[in-house]
This record gives sequence, structure tokens and C-alpha cells, in this order.
Amino acid sequence: MELLIFYAFCVGAVVSALLMVTTKRPVHAAMSLVATMSFLAGLYALLNAHLIAVLQLIVYAGAIMVLFLFVIMLLNIEEKEGKLAKNAFFIQLAGTVVVGILMVAMVVLMNRLGPSVTSMEVDPSFGTTKAVGWMLFTKYLLPFEIASVLLLAAIVGAVILAKRRIDNSKA
Repeated sequence: MELLIFYAFCVGAVVSALLMVTTKRPVHAAMSLVATMSFLAGLYALLNAHLIAVLQLIVYAGAIMVLFLFVIMLLNIEEKEGKLAKNAFFIQLAGTVVVGILMVAMVVLMNRLGPSVTSMEVDPSFGTTKAVGWMLFTKYLLPFEIASVLLLAAIVGAVILAKRRIDNSKA
């Protein structure tokens, strides 16, 4: 049963990631990213990394996505939508579902033919608060700080672009 849940989370993550990349509407892409992050949180929970799963939901699927949607609405990104654009989303959805089904079939076939990886043991400290804190503030301190500076730069850039657009619309 756990293997079936794992495959469902994997297929859901891949399908929603493909939808995120292929859709042309920014809000749909952001919501697909929320779905991807939620599926990844489920995968972390299956690995007994409950702290990372909760952080994935709170930080990425929650706070960062609210920030992305705020920037999208602040920049007021619009597109002209025709009949073809309405049907294109469903065509892309159907294509990604078919690819997901084929991937699941391939994984099931490979599991029947190859050795099982379900007996792999995970370190008991994996995903604990102490392990995450230790890795984050020792080994990965520089990438963590670089990511925070990049997010800050993106927020400042979005506010500057929105201010210019607001100033130009008033004139």
C-alpha cells in the first residue's frame, strides 16, 4: 500500500510540474507549483521526514506561493484568451496525464523485472530538526544566504516594476 501511495505522489508531482511548465497563464502555473510542492511534502512524509514535509507545505506551498501570486497580481499580467487558448489547457492536461500513466506503467514494469528498492533503510536522524539545522547552518550556509538575497532582490524588483507601471498609468 505504501508503494502505491509513493507512486501516486510521484505521478502527481511530475504531472503538476509538467502543467506548471507548459501552461501559459501565470496563475495556473503558480497553482500547479503549489500542487507540486504538496506532492513533494507527501513524499517527504513517506520518508518519515515529517519536519521537512511540514516545512515544505508552510514555507514553499504557503508563504513563497503567496508571494508569487502577489507579484503576479501586482504586475497585472494579462493575456488575450481565444477559443484555442481555452482548449489548449485541456489538451496539455490530457497530454500530461497520458505521460504520467505511461511513467507509472514503466515503473511498475521495472519493479516486476528488477530488484526491489523498498527495503532500503534511512538514517533515523534524517529529517529531524537537529539534522536539518546542522546541515543548513554548517554545510549549506552559503547557498541558504544566496537564496535569501535572491528572493529579496526579486521582491524589490517586482515592487519597482509595479511602481513604474502604476506611475505610468496615472500619467
